[in-house]
Amino acid sequence: MLRVGSIVIRVDDLARQIAFWTAALDYVARDGDADDFALLRPRDGAGPNVSLDRVRANVQIPPRIHLDLYAEDQAAEVRRLIGLGASEVHWDKRPPDADYVILADPEGNRFCVIDAGDA
Repeated sequence: MLRVGSIVIRVDDLARQIAFWTAALDYVARDGDADDFALLRPRDGAGPNVSLDRVRANVQIPPRIHLDLYAEDQAAEVRRLIGLGASEVHWDKRPPDADYVILADPEGNRFCVIDAGDA
């Protein structure tokens, strides 16, 4: 059987992206990684890792793949993430009753915050 071990995001500024994603997800960086790669793991040990790979790459719009992050209090999480450096992405095709908000990390990598409060 296979399982998702790590989701890899290409980044330009590794230190800035480590700071954003560790704070956003409450993850911790693994000790001993090189200056061009970081593996971030859940502080509580549950869930997949997120790896940051410092490799020059253009952000593709729309992205071919993105993260869906589930939140019990979506509005509070969106405010917190924007405070950490994320930005909201407006999309003309987003339905008015959508249960998601599209954000981008400090380098423009998009992800969605899903309202899981009623789930």
